[in-house]
Amino acid sequence: MAPLLAVRGLSRSFGGVYAVRDVDLDVAPGQLRGLIGPNGAGKSTVFNLVGGQLPPHAGTVTLDGQRIDRLAPHRRAALGVGVVFQAARVFHGMTALENVMVGAHATTRSGLVAAALRAPSHRREEREIRDRAAECLERVGLEDWADRPAETLPLGQQRALQLARALCGRPRLLLLDEPASGLRAGERQALATLLDALRAGGLAMILVEHDMAFVARLADRVTVLHLGRVLAEGTAAQVRADPAVVSAYLGEEAAA
Repeated sequence: MAPLLAVRGLSRSFGGVYAVRDVDLDVAPGQLRGLIGPNGAGKSTVFNLVGGQLPPHAGTVTLDGQRIDRLAPHRRAALGVGVVFQAARVFHGMTALENVMVGAHATTRSGLVAAALRAPSHRREEREIRDRAAECLERVGLEDWADRPAETLPLGQQRALQLARALCGRPRLLLLDEPASGLRAGERQALATLLDALRAGGLAMILVEHDMAFVARLADRVTVLHLGRVLAEGTAAQVRADPAVVSAYLGEEAAA
């Protein structure tokens, strides 16, 4: 199957020091690609280069055959790239439902004039987005929190809210930066079940994580970064058995 996302020769330096160098990465439709490595390995840099938060110094990023590495984040979102950041990011003064509706802004069709005049097309689209946002809240288990101020939600619910907001944009590729960080066991289980369901529905994902067990449970393929370069790639079992990976990241206990 042709990849939905194709990363070739991706490089980025800061002050003359490469954070990412010559990284190649493919993600097929309906595939969850795990991206692992400790702090300084380059995971977050790759995440931001694909999502558009950083421009690359070399290399290309293509989505369904179209280059996107020179596009702003909102234009990538319009093409189907959804992003869930590690830190909980909510819009204060807005309800949970309104927060999720913001995720659909890149897919709206009504123009500024239609919105200003409250034209029938705009009102119809707004109803559609509200219904879609409610469905996304239900999908992440937050339907009972819809009318609450987003900033009052506990951390676990705020993380779920971010995921619902990304899903409201109807992404084809979803980027997740340590979404399980700080979650309780039950919340992690619910997140894993949801990600499994999203993959079964054909959504491609990149999961950046420190927790190898969480990645191993979910990822079809795993890419291991070391000092900004790809150290190993394969299934979770293959990566765990790779002596270079064990030596660099997992330690003796994981190798046992």
